[in-house]
Amino acid sequence: MTITRPPGGSVFLVEDEAMIRMMVADMLEELGYSVAAETGEINEAIKLAGSTEFDIAILDVNVNGKVISPVADLLKARNRPFIFATGYGAQGVPEDYRDRPALQKPFQIESLKDMIDATLNGGAG
Repeated sequence: MTITRPPGGSVFLVEDEAMIRMMVADMLEELGYSVAAETGEINEAIKLAGSTEFDIAILDVNVNGKVISPVADLLKARNRPFIFATGYGAQGVPEDYRDRPALQKPFQIESLKDMIDATLNGGAG
């Protein structure tokens, strides 16, 4: 008998556009995930990145004009998997993290699911 990971888990969500953050949170819940923490502010994201327990993070690349690198650095140090969400294409992802998965905004729920599954199961964290 093999034990497979149950669907779902918890997600740390950083997105500065409130409507997009709500939409992504709804998508995550529809996919069976819970939102462990969410914010649209970089300093809050840095605090939460160091203290919140979650299975995977979804990070907006540009949070109110500030690059997400300090949050990504913390998550990398904690060995937590994360996905970037960007409207700027691959070039929008911080250079040190271009090997990480990135979703092109706007994205559909299927793309979100596939990216989360690949990241969690592929160990891209």
